[in-house]
Amino acid sequence: MANQSFNLRGGLPHFKNKLSRNEPVVVAFLGGSITEGAGASDPDLTSWRALTGCYLKERYSEERVTCINAGVGGTTSTFGAHRLREHVLSRGEIALLFVEFSVNDGEDREQSIRGMEGIVRQCRRESPHTDICFVYTAADKNLSEGLPFNIAVHEEVASHYGIPSVNFAARIRQRELTGEGDWGELANDRVHPNDAGHALYAEYMREYLQLVLIEGSRNTSDDQGNASLPVSLIKPSYEYASMPGFGIANNLNGFAVIDAYPGPMMNWRYEIDHLRADEPGASLTFSVTGRSAGILLLCGPDSGIFEYSLDGVSFQEVNLFDEWCLMAYRPVIAMFPIQEHRTDMRIVVRNTAKKDDRSTGTGLRILRFLSN
Repeated sequence: MANQSFNLRGGLPHFKNKLSRNEPVVVAFLGGSITEGAGASDPDLTSWRALTGCYLKERYSEERVTCINAGVGGTTSTFGAHRLREHVLSRGEIALLFVEFSVNDGEDREQSIRGMEGIVRQCRRESPHTDICFVYTAADKNLSEGLPFNIAVHEEVASHYGIPSVNFAARIRQRELTGEGDWGELANDRVHPNDAGHALYAEYMREYLQLVLIEGSRNTSDDQGNASLPVSLIKPSYEYASMPGFGIANNLNGFAVIDAYPGPMMNWRYEIDHLRADEPGASLTFSVTGRSAGILLLCGPDSGIFEYSLDGVSFQEVNLFDEWCLMAYRPVIAMFPIQEHRTDMRIVVRNTAKKDDRSTGTGLRILRFLSN
């Protein structure tokens, strides 16, 4: 049955009630490249996100439904939790939030849970009438027998918080097992769907939305989601994650503010203002209060190795250069060690003279700071 890939749990009560009262709704899509629309001929027209938005607008009117594309390619739920406020919650009241990170999250169960439940807890604390739905997309690791690791981890969070989930990957696996077609025909790299693959995802999502919004489902009380948050699965989660701007930096030595693209870009559609340093020894300091901190970098062909010191501890080197850096600049996060207790942290970031053998320079570009 088609609905075997749907876990209804608490449903979408607030969203459904808003629609039944003819109120305007905002639907946000938070995820990686698949949600952003990679593989589609036109991400804003033929991606599963865009097609889902079109379905809602056609059914409930263009004027009443607003959609937010908060997909950023190559990003995990950790980064998703840190950018949730800026890219989603700052846009006003959100009626429905889709969350898709099962392909990009790695094999670290605790880190994945921190990200996913950080998104949930932050959303429910700051926007308690927002319904949330997890989405699991297909990749070879999500098409294995049983419940694949990343989906199983996300389901831990979904079950703990009563969040519904839509498992595209399960439908794709069933499609392959019954001989309906190979996933590679719908996604050349078996990750990013082409237009036909995105259309199939959108069809699955329409089935789910029709089930919970039109045919009816349990748990449709408007009180759903307003209860106190349960105890966190992992402490700390990224419940208080955010992306502070340059204003928290001081003692800038050798950095300049740049408001232009450094070169070819990928995976970033937002403000490009960043701090840039090329000379070894360039440094800055920033302070945050919480359990963790980090920086959001623009990594590319000329990125070098930087080092950081947390609360006066000896400097640690970080090399984030990889094969993607050879192609273009993109956002990459560097998270520093999690603290045992909430505390005031002072971090020094310093450029070095070192670089990966493949890099053309020793550049250091900082887009945002990260705090939790």
